[in-house]
Amino acid sequence: MDLTIVFFLAFILTFIGAMPPGMLNMTAAKISLKEGHVRGVVFSIGVCVINLFQMYLAAIFSRYLSKHPEVISVLRVIGLAIFILITIYFFFIAKSNPKQQIDPKIKSKHSRFFQGAFLAVINVFPIPYHAYVTITLASLGIMTFENSNIITYLCGGIIGTFVPLYLYIYFFDKIKSKTFTSQKNMNRIIGSVTGIISIITLINILNDV
Repeated sequence: MDLTIVFFLAFILTFIGAMPPGMLNMTAAKISLKEGHVRGVVFSIGVCVINLFQMYLAAIFSRYLSKHPEVISVLRVIGLAIFILITIYFFFIAKSNPKQQIDPKIKSKHSRFFQGAFLAVINVFPIPYHAYVTITLASLGIMTFENSNIITYLCGGIIGTFVPLYLYIYFFDKIKSKTFTSQKNMNRIIGSVTGIISIITLINILNDV
C-alpha cells in the first residue's frame, strides 16, 4: 500500500474537517492577537497533542471494527447519512456570514498549551470523524490497519490539524474581513468535498450489495 497516498489523504481530510470556523481555531487566532503569535502556536500544539491521541483511538477502534464486517456495514451507512447531512448543511443551511464569536474569558495566564489540550479534550468530534474516515479508506483498499499505515495516517492527520490552526493565527485579520461571497464559497467547497465522499461511499456500499 502506498503510504504517500495515505499521508496526503489523511492531511486533506483532516484539513477539511478542521478548517471551518470553530471554537479551537478561533480561540487560537484570538490568543495570538491578544498575547502574541508564539502563545497562539503553543495553544495550537496543545490541541494537536490531544487530537493525535484522539486519532490514534479512532484508528484502533477502526482496526477492531475491521474484524467485524457486519458492524462496518452499518457504520458505513450511518457515515453516509452523516456526510449527506453535512453536505446539505453547507450547501443550503449554513449562513454565509459567520456568527460573531465571543471572546474567550480567560482568567489564568498559565500555559496556553494546557488550555488548548483541555478544549481539544471536550471536543470529541475528531474520534467518530477519523473512525469513519479510516474505515472508509480501508474499505476502499487505500490503507490497512498495519502499524506503518496507522503511523502514516497519524502524521498526515496531525499536520492537517495544525495547518488550519496556524492559518487562522496568521490570517485572522483577513478572515474577519472576508465578504459574504468568500464565506459562501468556503461553504460550497466543503459541501462539495463531503458530497464527493458521500457519492464514493454510496457506490462502495452498492458494490458490496
